[in-house]
Amino acid sequence: MVVKFFGIHSKTDNLELKDYQPMKTEHSTRRKFLKLGTAASLSALTLPLVSKPFTKETVPFPKDMTILFQGDSITDAGRNRGHYYANQGQGMGHGYVYQIVSQMLAHHPTDNVKCYNRGISGNKVYQLAGRWEEDCLQLKPTVLSILIGVNDYWHTLSSNYQGTPEIFDKDLRALLTRTKNQLPDLKIILGEPFAVKGGSAITAAWVKDFPAYQQSVKEIANDMQTAFVPFQKVFDTALERGPV
Repeated sequence: MVVKFFGIHSKTDNLELKDYQPMKTEHSTRRKFLKLGTAASLSALTLPLVSKPFTKETVPFPKDMTILFQGDSITDAGRNRGHYYANQGQGMGHGYVYQIVSQMLAHHPTDNVKCYNRGISGNKVYQLAGRWEEDCLQLKPTVLSILIGVNDYWHTLSSNYQGTPEIFDKDLRALLTRTKNQLPDLKIILGEPFAVKGGSAITAAWVKDFPAYQQSVKEIANDMQTAFVPFQKVFDTALERGPV
């Protein structure tokens, strides 16, 4: 697969997974994977593959970018919400956002890159929409990365949430349309929500019903011409190397 963003082609088929070690819980496994895999899969943000050293010469890097990461607990990753200004380390959490931001700022200290993490654990799409003015539109990002959807399904099982794939699709399309209308030059990256097959929380219901949410994100990315990161495929490959 080749991801194209900012005019950059980044090949992600050969993601290096030799250091992957499975963990016991669904949440911790997803976090472990993202620490290894997201820097490669989000190479649309001009980050290196895990197995290839980064150099300015190999990847052009746009200046004066404002990059916003949005999503649920995997994006939140225990961030300190009191550290909400751009590029504050404690405000990036302990997950993939921290990994990405630390690399970008280390290699581009003078390029005026501003990064924000506004992921909130437990969020579903309608909750993103409820805080979107403050946590997205007012920040006027150049690049918006969204990883959402697990809770839109999971909470129908665990929290009596009355959501459906159709509601999820409608809510996400409405949110992106609203965003594009106000920020027409915005670059958007949609991450595929994913589940760890074999994890303790993944029941037969997940296998049957969750793919509809994943397919929705893929179709929305195609219809709205955003970048799409197929996390489930990459994660499945990781699990072939190190089963849960």
